[in-house]
Amino acid sequence: MLNNLRVETHCHTIYSKDSLTRPADLIAACRVKRLDRVIITDHNTLAGALAAQKLDPARVILGEEIMTQAGELLAAFVVEEIPPGLTPHETIQRLRAQGAFISVSHPFDVTRSGHWKLPDLLEIAPLVDAIEVFNARCFSAKMDEQAQTFAAQHHLMGTVGSDAHTAFELGTAMLEMPLFTDAESFSHSLKQATLHMRRSPAWVRLSSRYAVLAKKLGIVSQ
Repeated sequence: MLNNLRVETHCHTIYSKDSLTRPADLIAACRVKRLDRVIITDHNTLAGALAAQKLDPARVILGEEIMTQAGELLAAFVVEEIPPGLTPHETIQRLRAQGAFISVSHPFDVTRSGHWKLPDLLEIAPLVDAIEVFNARCFSAKMDEQAQTFAAQHHLMGTVGSDAHTAFELGTAMLEMPLFTDAESFSHSLKQATLHMRRSPAWVRLSSRYAVLAKKLGIVSQ
């Protein structure tokens, strides 16, 4: 689609415990892959997104993947970092106060600690903007199908993302959508987005395990 933006909505840098991607390498990969916007969503921190934004302010959108007491939330256009371990309601309230866009990452992926139990997800459904209906790192298509069904049943928009923990994964799943400048216009553009969905090979999760181990052993530092 002419004049549309190619957008990565879910990715990580070395500031996440399970990634070794340095902000400069992430930006370089986005340029090569022609990703016009990238929402950097490190686990419970804005540090990686802030570092990357200094390198390419026009391309980088501040985001955060936040572990609540019930599951993970995926936020974009974050101004102030949200700590982990809060209730879902308090996390959402804090994000709303700063005008962030709120999605729920990989809600039905039971292989991850951040997945949601259905009663908890039903409770927050009226309070969020979207559901991540495709995550390139989900092992099973069934997990994404469940997310798609849930989003449709509750009249929620759908986001897709590569959940890239390595630079080569960037853009595996992405949105092609009209120009936006903030959370409100992003929400409007998302309704007109084309979803590009391609699954990553299962072995990419090994890169995350290696990143965790390398940091514990002091092989790699930020």
